[in-house]
Amino acid sequence: MKEIGVILHQAKSGRLIVSLSKPVRPGSYVLDDKGRKLGTVVELIGPTKSPYASVAPATSRTGRKSDRAFING
Repeated sequence: MKEIGVILHQAKSGRLIVSLSKPVRPGSYVLDDKGRKLGTVVELIGPTKSPYASVAPATSRTGRKSDRAFING
């Protein structure tokens, strides 16, 4: 697993906002530190030098226990 950034908060829309430290593509699966699927990257937002990812949660239960986000690979 590669760390891609930090989960900042959950938006009013229900999506998780992740501050990215590594580039990702829309459609990538985002995992927590135990390898469980948190959701899917829907869109990239913000400036290109410090982008954010909007992640659609995999389940309605988004009580995350980790602040770090990962991708497989």
